[in-house]
Amino acid sequence: MNRPIRVLVAKCGLDGHDRGAKIIATSLRDAGMEVIYTGLRQTPEMIVNTALQEDVDAIGISILSGAHMTVFPKIMKLMKEKQLDDVLLTGGGIIPEEDMKQLNDLGVGTLFPPGTSTNEIVQYITSWTKEHRSF
Repeated sequence: MNRPIRVLVAKCGLDGHDRGAKIIATSLRDAGMEVIYTGLRQTPEMIVNTALQEDVDAIGISILSGAHMTVFPKIMKLMKEKQLDDVLLTGGGIIPEEDMKQLNDLGVGTLFPPGTSTNEIVQYITSWTKEHRSF
């Protein structure tokens, strides 16, 4: 049985800039995915709980605040605790390349800088989901 890929798009912390997140959410929806957008000022706990309740295949975090080295590891830890081992954690924003590498080493998926084509993000989530999820 085929169903659409389900993606949670979230903004964590006090970062109030959500234009990019809304563009990504719309692009994913246009590509046939089901998108749950949490809105602003979510905590890592709220994000992981929503991901669990909505049975998502991927979580995309938009982060521009500079808190990525706190936010992504915390979400990763909560995902492990809730056994969301087959859910992709990805995202994008202003993240230095060396920080991206450290986060990838922790198990975070590809992270996308500003200006990345939305098609590239759609392709990445689609291929990751086909490889790691069965539905």
